[in-house]
Amino acid sequence: MSIITLTTDYGLKDHFVGALKGKIISEYPEVNIIDISHDIDPFNILEASYIIGAAYSSFPKGTVHIIGVDSERNKENQHIAIQWNDQYFIGADNGILSMLTQKVVPQKMVAITIHDRLHNEASDLDVFVKVACHLSKGGLLNVIGKEIGQLKSVTGLQASVANDFNSIKGNVIYIDHFGNVVTNISKKQFLDVAKGRPYEIVMKTKNIKTILPNYSAVATNENYAIKNYEGEKLAIFNEAGFLEIAIFRSNPSKIGSANSLLGLSYRDVVLIQFKN
Repeated sequence: MSIITLTTDYGLKDHFVGALKGKIISEYPEVNIIDISHDIDPFNILEASYIIGAAYSSFPKGTVHIIGVDSERNKENQHIAIQWNDQYFIGADNGILSMLTQKVVPQKMVAITIHDRLHNEASDLDVFVKVACHLSKGGLLNVIGKEIGQLKSVTGLQASVANDFNSIKGNVIYIDHFGNVVTNISKKQFLDVAKGRPYEIVMKTKNIKTILPNYSAVATNENYAIKNYEGEKLAIFNEAGFLEIAIFRSNPSKIGSANSLLGLSYRDVVLIQFKN
């Protein structure tokens, strides 16, 4: 089963996503197309990098991922394709793929060189479609590109540890559909620095002293119904392995969310302070 996924900032109002799928099907009718997200904030490469990093591990080996965010080819951003964990990722070399390559070195990386083989009016996505279908059919990276040894990285993606190892400084990198706030502080980084010490999560207006194993763990008293805990603030490490600040059973239009109630916005600082 061949799979091509799509992650873009196109939204769903316009024709772009439908046209992209039509081009893929015209090139490879048997392929399965799966949407990861088309609601990335326009040109937000940090958000796109998080979404791809959170989603890719759910797919089988051989899956091809097209990333249509800030994808125009120019003198600063060449088109690239990489093989990582036996999956393929196609996009512009604008830093989006740095989240993956910070974890494990890619198996292979190429700068795409087939542009002159296509018609004069071929768009950036025409190139991505041609490469994606080639790889999805079992084609080799060497056929569509020239090997490279380095990718651009996303600045601000990594949380920083204080010199005395008594704090981790992170930033908000994503706000989800529920208004939950995701930071760039990873569970691995937290465990490496914490070493069992007590800690406190410091935000703009509120602090949290415990990271829970899941959302429902906020309901600590068996004598109270879970509904009574709606609106409580909490922190967990989400499925992608990053620190998330949430409001239990939040509904941004009714109860409110971590984004609105705690005043946390994109790029805001979140600090974990440790006590010796």
